[in-house]
Amino acid sequence: MTMAQWSNLLVYASMAMYSLAFISFAVSFAATRAGDLGAGAAEPAGQPEPATVGTGASAGSSSAASGLDSPADAAARARATARARSTEVEAEMAAEARRGRRGGGRGSAQPQDSEELPPGRRAANIAMSLTWLALGLLIAALVARGIWAGRAPWGNMYEYSLASAAAMTGVFLGVSLRRDVRWLGLLVTMASLITLGVAVLLLYNDSPQLVPALKSYWLAIHVSAAIISGGAFTVGAAATVLYLVADRAERKPDARISHAIAARIPDARSLDALAYKVNAFVFPLWTFAVIAGAIWAEDAWGRYWGWDPKETWAFITWLVYAAYLHARATAGWKGRRAAVIGLVGFACFLINFFGVNLFVGGLHSYAGV
Repeated sequence: MTMAQWSNLLVYASMAMYSLAFISFAVSFAATRAGDLGAGAAEPAGQPEPATVGTGASAGSSSAASGLDSPADAAARARATARARSTEVEAEMAAEARRGRRGGGRGSAQPQDSEELPPGRRAANIAMSLTWLALGLLIAALVARGIWAGRAPWGNMYEYSLASAAAMTGVFLGVSLRRDVRWLGLLVTMASLITLGVAVLLLYNDSPQLVPALKSYWLAIHVSAAIISGGAFTVGAAATVLYLVADRAERKPDARISHAIAARIPDARSLDALAYKVNAFVFPLWTFAVIAGAIWAEDAWGRYWGWDPKETWAFITWLVYAAYLHARATAGWKGRRAAVIGLVGFACFLINFFGVNLFVGGLHSYAGV
């Protein structure tokens, strides 16, 4: 088998892992609310909730006792109860493990029953492991493709799409090392699967040849920065969408669909903060990508800027995300208004990614199918 064939095989294997991860995340997402509501509903209305829930639990129990709970209050109390239960279980497991190590392995902690894990946690853990495996297979596919082509493996839309799927997964897993974002895995794996499916079915290109303008070290610098930025923008957009859902659930007690989703995800403030941090972190990298593209354009075509469709939409994307960051810091524009601007910025990025490359002619049309 050639390296190109190995690359294709690894891409298919990664898609299989992504599919299994997506299913596992879906199972976890579906099970979480049932467990949360069960934990909250199991307590009589007049009984105080566990002290570990904190003041939010006390407020929730008194509200329940009065019989005036709104769906938003119930969802918030259920999330707080589930988080407290999860924290207690994890603390107990860590304590058991420490006692086992101190005992030199004798009388070490016995495996915890599946019933002690929060609902959906086991499926989420499996999904995270599968996602790591899928990313490893996809990176191996890109390496094999690069060895076969003798260059950086993002010289056409097929390769760029593979790298973009790896980037959005890598950003998600990188964030997961610092905080629990299993609830975001469903959207990220779905986006990765769609990107890979489009690449394999519509964009496949078995030619390793590049047009003269692309034969430059800027291919590795400029395009890699754009790929990583796109992955982060995708994760930020996913968090923004969930923020809007959670915010709607908190503002409209009769929004049943929003409440059904909000019961499975963090509160609106946490989601908004995560989206802002991801977008703010990656914005300088996108700025660098735009500047590096201008420098490469001067080297390849003798001018820094020519308002080519690709250049124009990259600049529009930069402007919209700059407006988003400014709105987040402006009184009266925080929250939903800024979130909408962020989603407009992501839409501009998608137009730049797919629309310009596939449907608009220009100097960047060589990057098409």
